[in-house]
Amino acid sequence: MSIQKSMGAAEWVMLLVLSLLWGGSFFFNGILVKALPPLTIVTGRVLLAAIALNLIVRAMGHTMPRDRQSWIAFFGMGFLNNMIPFCLIVWGQTHIASGLASILNATTPLFAVVVAHALTADEKLTANRLFGVIVGFAGVAYMIGFDALKDIGSNVLAQLAVLGAAFSYSLAGIWGRRFRRMGLAPLIPAAGQVTASTVLMLPVALIVDRPWTLPIPSGETWLALLGLAILSTAVAYVLFFRILATAGATNLMLVTFLIPVSAILLGAAALGEQLQIKHLIGMALIAVGLAAIDGRLVNFRKRHAA
Repeated sequence: MSIQKSMGAAEWVMLLVLSLLWGGSFFFNGILVKALPPLTIVTGRVLLAAIALNLIVRAMGHTMPRDRQSWIAFFGMGFLNNMIPFCLIVWGQTHIASGLASILNATTPLFAVVVAHALTADEKLTANRLFGVIVGFAGVAYMIGFDALKDIGSNVLAQLAVLGAAFSYSLAGIWGRRFRRMGLAPLIPAAGQVTASTVLMLPVALIVDRPWTLPIPSGETWLALLGLAILSTAVAYVLFFRILATAGATNLMLVTFLIPVSAILLGAAALGEQLQIKHLIGMALIAVGLAAIDGRLVNFRKRHAA
């Protein structure tokens, strides 16, 4: 079954909500990195999300699959969508500024259109998609500020780590398409992938971080971890798989363009931070890029010409 290339109102709303939830993860991580080591944060995130989602699965009367094929798919998704990118981004951000990391992370749609073109039959690269990705990426860079690029060339490994995370996310988008063919509701792969990620991460965190030797976390730390796990992971991944099933991997990866927009608008609304001209110009470029990738810009030109 083919994936729709143009998103409807429901998909756009879900994409915006997803950008808010994932944008919030930077806030939660900012609190957590001051109190906990990276692997413990990642493990706590997926562990608490797995507990929450499995409880919801049971409460709604569903059962998790027991067959080998499903769990191979869950472990593949957990590896590509959680374990690799979470660890690479957390490690990368200990060496490079968050602005540069955000710009590098916004390359995810660039990787997505290329990977989708190579590995799928119904998400081929088109001129308008490539144009949209380039314009959207330029909008992110302009909005965050090109000063963030001044450190390009230093800490190359950390920058490659964040780029590696973006590439892994694009592969995860393609891998996750199989869940629609398997007939699984979005809640099931969301629960399955974080459960598999917990199995992968827990022994690593226990060996490397030895969390039992750490000081007891404060209430603020626990609240941040719960916010990261429940909002930015559990709820976010239910939306993730819902959008992936209807709009495709390329459209789903557009969320990385919207995350900085959400962060800036939240800062203006909740913290009284001032919106600058560069923010408005960057948002306008992102809007044009999104319209081009979604196909609406081409459809508008066709209707206007007719």
